[in-house]
This record gives sequence, structure tokens and C-alpha cells, in this order.
Amino acid sequence: MARGGFSDRRVAIVHYWFVSMRGGERVVERLLHLFPDADIFTNVYDPSKMSATLNRAPIKAGFVNRLPFANRFYQYYLPLMPMALEGLDLTAYDLVISSESGPAKGVITRPDTTHLCYCHSPMRYLWDHYHQYRAEAPSLARRAMPLMYHRLRQWDVSSSARVDRFVANSSFIQQRIRKVWRRESDVIHPPVETGLFSPADEVSDSYLWVGQMVPYKRPDLAVEAFNANGLPLTMVGTGSMLKRLRAMAKPNITFIDHLDFASLRAAYANARAFIMTAEEDFGITPVESMASGRPVVAFGRGGAKDSVVPGRTGLFFDRQEPEALIDAVQQMERFLPDYNPEWAVQQASKFAPEQFDRKFLETVEAS
Repeated sequence: MARGGFSDRRVAIVHYWFVSMRGGERVVERLLHLFPDADIFTNVYDPSKMSATLNRAPIKAGFVNRLPFANRFYQYYLPLMPMALEGLDLTAYDLVISSESGPAKGVITRPDTTHLCYCHSPMRYLWDHYHQYRAEAPSLARRAMPLMYHRLRQWDVSSSARVDRFVANSSFIQQRIRKVWRRESDVIHPPVETGLFSPADEVSDSYLWVGQMVPYKRPDLAVEAFNANGLPLTMVGTGSMLKRLRAMAKPNITFIDHLDFASLRAAYANARAFIMTAEEDFGITPVESMASGRPVVAFGRGGAKDSVVPGRTGLFFDRQEPEALIDAVQQMERFLPDYNPEWAVQQASKFAPEQFDRKFLETVEAS
């Protein structure tokens, strides 16, 4: 039964795959808070990578999970996942919530079942990031992708008609849903544990960047900009670009592979300002920074436009070029003397889990 007691519907949650703890998995955790008796279905499940909350849940993985090395090479099995999803028997459920970023929404439900899709993003590797993913793929996969992905796109569009109501995690994703599937959607931002963060009494002179050091996150942009302006920058994370970034960075840039949560909280709170160089679907790190009382310098596209208030909790730059970021940091230096950390804390509170709960339950009740 859902919390709040207004519904006794039997609930299923369908998530694309459980292979790491990221934003999508945190949303599923919160959905379990709302629907503690829900059953969970997925394509691939690696319990060694999941939180205790998810490992306690009744997660049922389809046949793809039994294929060789599925928890490592799951994306190579993408062409099999539509069949796996359509093979799930969900006839016992009154409410199906699909958590979509990989394939999840393509399940088949009863005619009277409500199917609500919470969309983190239409599959990037099929649509707007296709050419980037293909260029970076191994030779054999690169040759196979045009035919396989053409068919997957057809299935992806046709299966969108199986959803009764879409919910997007940001205005940016709402726009992408409209573009790719020609469907309208509500916006409910993902839950961020803002209450775990708080401002510090003192801040350092160093800016902060946090994330995976992979091409679409554009960590190279931060390195190039701070190489040029000479200001201190701390970069936290690992990924395929880390070795190259270390080699190109000047001494004013410090790299940290990993921080435990207490140290990460301190890093946010002590930073001069937070740097976000990626075009994110939503972007949890800017909200965590604001909950810590620190302003954000963000690329002015994607989900950051829903969370950062320019001129109050941060600033935007409009091109993913070093010169644009350098100029934005200079603007931040002029902005900081008049900045009030409480503005950022108040803005971050709009994305607290309780806000997600209220909006999501209202949407379910209206569906």
C-alpha cells in the first residue's frame, strides 16, 4: 500500500538495470519509500553494487541477467531487452511505474492497469548521443550499431504508446520526451537528500568540480579554464579521462579519486563555488552544492536551468568553451562579495525528498 493510505493498488516498479548506484537507483529507493510493498523488475541486477535498501527489496531480473558477463557488458545485450521486457508477466499489478533511461517502459500491462513512466532520459545512445557513442564504440560494435539501433528506435517510439502518463525529471527531459516520442509530460524533479548538507563557517579559495571524468561531463573544459586563469580547483572523481587530465593540468589543480561522504560534504561546504561543465539531464551535484550554501557556475543548458537561479544562487556560461567558463568564473569573483549562502540553501530545499513524495503521489492519485 502506498504511504498516505489513499491507494491499495498492487504496484510494480520496472527499472532498466541495477549495475551501479546513481541517480536513477536513488529514485527507485524513494519509490520504495512510497510503495514499500512494490515488486521490482529489471533487465540486469548486480547486488554487489547496490545499496542495502535495494538489496532488501524483491528484485526480479529477466533472462538477460543470466547471460554471460551481463553485469559488465549489459549494453551489448540491449537488442534483447525489448523481448525480455515484453516477456514480463505484470497482469497481477494495478499500477506499473517504469523508471526509464535504458529500456524499461516497453512492458505490456492489463488494459485497466495504470502505467506511469518516470523518465530520467530517453535512451541517449539511441537518440541525441548516438553518433558520439558510435564513434567511441569498438570496431565490431560500431559496424553493427546502425542496423540494430535503427530497429531499437522503432521499438522505442512504438512502446512509448504503452505509457498512460509520462513524468520527466526536468524541463530539459520534458522537451526531449516531446521531441523523441511526441508525448507530453509532467515535471517532478528527482529527490535530493538536501538535509544531509549544511554550510560551513569558513570557505576556502578553491573551486570544486565533482563527477565522472568521462567525455560528456567535460572535465577537460574545467582543466583548460583553470590552467588559464590560475585559480585553485579541486576535481573529485575517476574515469577514462583521468590520466590525460592529470597530465595536462597545472599545479593549481588538485585531483582526488574518491571522498567518503563526510569528506564530500566538507568539500561542498568549503568550496569557493561549484563548477558544472556538463549538460545534465537534471544534475544532483549543483543542488548538493547549494544545500551546502555554495553558489554554482554551470553550463546554461540541461537540468541546471531548473535548479540554479542566475544572479542569486549561481551563474551560467553559454558555450562549452574554456573562454566562456573563464569569463563566468571572473563574473563569480565579482558576484561573491554580495552573495548570501541562505539563498542557495532555500533554493535547494525545493528538491528535498519530501517535495518529490508529495508531487509523485499527487500524480499517481490523478492518473
